[in-house]
Amino acid sequence: MPRRPTRRRRMLNPQPLTFSPFARSVAQIASIHVDRCQTHKSKDQKGSPLNSKDKGIWKHTLEGKNDLSESSEEEGSGGVVQADFVFFDPKLDDFHGVKILLQTYLDDTQWDLSGFVDLILAQTTVGTVVKIEGDDDNTPFSIVTALNLRRYKDHKCIKELKEFLLKVCLEKDVIKDLRLFMGEQANDVGLLVSQRVVNLPPQLLPPLYDALFDEVSWATEDEPTEELRNFFCFKCYLLVSKIYKHKNANQKNKRNLKRRSASDSGDEIVYIKPEDEIFHKLSLWSFSFPMQTQQVETQELKNYRLMGLVMAVEAAKIPTFRQELQSLIVET
Repeated sequence: MPRRPTRRRRMLNPQPLTFSPFARSVAQIASIHVDRCQTHKSKDQKGSPLNSKDKGIWKHTLEGKNDLSESSEEEGSGGVVQADFVFFDPKLDDFHGVKILLQTYLDDTQWDLSGFVDLILAQTTVGTVVKIEGDDDNTPFSIVTALNLRRYKDHKCIKELKEFLLKVCLEKDVIKDLRLFMGEQANDVGLLVSQRVVNLPPQLLPPLYDALFDEVSWATEDEPTEELRNFFCFKCYLLVSKIYKHKNANQKNKRNLKRRSASDSGDEIVYIKPEDEIFHKLSLWSFSFPMQTQQVETQELKNYRLMGLVMAVEAAKIPTFRQELQSLIVET
């Protein structure tokens, strides 16, 4: 079924969010600095970069210098990095690549990850896989989708996901809301899944999330049955992500009126994915929990601990999110 072109929307002018110098330095540990990024939208046909009947293909060309090489002996590390990223609908052939992206989605717990990936790939009307055009390995670099918790409530993977979140939520003022989200209110809740390689260019984020939320909107009108259309009438989104949190965050909050020493400088939270800072700010409620997955050992992160972050965001906040994400990326 043909997709509508992206609807025009009134653009707001909020103050752009920016990373602090410290957060920027940490973010650069595993990212590529991009000097220029040109974007255009193609109205081609599904199935390949030149054939998509259901959604337009976004192609992004980067030209930038990779000045973050692991070794100074690596030749060409300061050269030009160029790649064309293309947006595809999920398909079964993406199974292994998407499974790798989601390997630590629920920390190191043993759960039905394969079943979870199957759900994501079976939902082709809402969801996007990002790949590099012409890549012989056809490797997914990102997956983003939204799954209705009520629709898939009887699947083993969703049951295990709910059990995991209830287990790691130790905040009494939040767990009641979490139970409602995953129980009585599940029909109105979309599990927003967004995983990618750490050095995916940030310029891809606004069109990637625009594609997701546009597809959700289209699905409420284009799905063939009323039941399916209702499954995408989300009132809230539930997100599971990761952050780095300062080991002394609680003590820092208690003495926030006191001057901090140089050794205590830095941000309380470092967001691995920049959009999570916006989601967190807009969230209805949230909680964090310590993760067992081994974290990257660097000098910048020696005082930080890898944490899981769970957030609930009202669908009414999504237009604000989209605008602030655009502002953040432009400012970065």
